[in-house]
Amino acid sequence: MTVLEDRIAMAECDDESTLDAMFDRLEPTPEGYKVEIVEGTVYMSPQRTTHWQIALSIIIQLCATYPQKRLMSDVRIDYPGHRNGFATDVTALAEGAEPAENGRWRHEDVEFVAEVVSKGTAANDYGPKKTAFATAEVPVYVIADPYKGICYVYTQPKEGSYVTRTTVPFGEDIDLTGTVVDLVLKTDEFPRD
Repeated sequence: MTVLEDRIAMAECDDESTLDAMFDRLEPTPEGYKVEIVEGTVYMSPQRTTHWQIALSIIIQLCATYPQKRLMSDVRIDYPGHRNGFATDVTALAEGAEPAENGRWRHEDVEFVAEVVSKGTAANDYGPKKTAFATAEVPVYVIADPYKGICYVYTQPKEGSYVTRTTVPFGEDIDLTGTVVDLVLKTDEFPRD
């Protein structure tokens, strides 16, 4: 099969099959990098200490209301939209969530997502990912931006957008007690870049 025939075949596949083929071609991923596909474009991001420390802090705090088996980091979940295979920094799943037949988790079971901004992929977190999460009706989406020292908390997804956005500076608490997450996230130890 020629390269052109291969590309035509990929274009004719459904998005899930195409995403699978794209991820397969990216294996093995270089050590220390995270790979995501956002609207059909491949992004490879190096893992940074600041990034991981914020994600880990969120995961540890979520353990107060979520069992460990319902929390994950950098695990692929496919979201609505054109070829969206995200490996979010932090994901919390609903009670009773089980992997689909293909072995991956379903976006319908996601209750919480947190992304820690990286310079090279910040536009994805604020743009197409936020739209995909709202379209998937993820109840809570948190963006932690270590460059600005601010968290943006999005809740109440409706028609592909979030109704509510709350801005919380690092050092202040994120009150999620009125949401499915039902806890207060501390940000006082979030490092800045």
